[in-house]
Amino acid sequence: MKKVLIIVNTGKKESVALSVQINDFLQTQKIVSDIINFDGKKIDVDFSKYSFIVTLGGDGTVLFAARGAVEYGIPIFPVNLGQFGFIASVEPSNWKKPLETFLAGKAFYEERSMQKIQVKRNDKIIFEALALNDSVICASKITSTVLLDVNYDNLPLCHLKADGIIVSTPTGSTAYSAAAGGPIVDTHLDAFVMTPINSFSLSGRPIVLSTDGLLSISIANSRAKEMSLTVDGQKPFPLCIKDEIIITKFSKKVKLIFACRERFYNALRSKLNWLGGPYA
Repeated sequence: MKKVLIIVNTGKKESVALSVQINDFLQTQKIVSDIINFDGKKIDVDFSKYSFIVTLGGDGTVLFAARGAVEYGIPIFPVNLGQFGFIASVEPSNWKKPLETFLAGKAFYEERSMQKIQVKRNDKIIFEALALNDSVICASKITSTVLLDVNYDNLPLCHLKADGIIVSTPTGSTAYSAAAGGPIVDTHLDAFVMTPINSFSLSGRPIVLSTDGLLSISIANSRAKEMSLTVDGQKPFPLCIKDEIIITKFSKKVKLIFACRERFYNALRSKLNWLGGPYA
């Protein structure tokens, strides 16, 4: 292996001490590692130099790593120091055995779909990003509503008046989308989950779309003059009226080590008390 990147979420107290332990262990395996601090803000990293990534934080740390790793097919070893752990599946009290299993080439992993998001303004692409969880379009002020023209594969889907809209992947269906009333979608599926935020129409219900199509969302004229697109809750971008947000399925999938369907549904029961909790 060339080199390992350890991403330390500085908002988690135990992450720094754990990074030292993992780094020391990797040295015994004659593996070189770099350690970087992540505070939720954008940092520039050359992911192409690394063979795999260890994340020490919550799901948000994995989201940051995924956007950089997916292009190079780099697997992510996600240690969960967060609250839910839908994506980060390795427990901090038991990281060594799973890491040894991975280094021995015996670990299982799951591939997750990601979105490619582009913003077009005056026929030019002015912003591009990838999302493992979701893309959110809303007014910058919480008291304002937005008007959105939504098309799917060049077919008119809706003219939406709402506080905003969430377009999530199956991975992100348990996050903001679920809080806004969207469905929970199995991570083995490929889908766009489109969930209005406080729609002004009672018929404004979430919809699940195939990723085979292109989703286009245009900003229509409204009282809200300041709007934004936020990718994975971490990458905000200011929007203007007449901007077009284009969302497609990214051509590659991110590899999450020790992620599986069983862990996903266990997290639903134990963390979200889905259907009454783990014993329902």
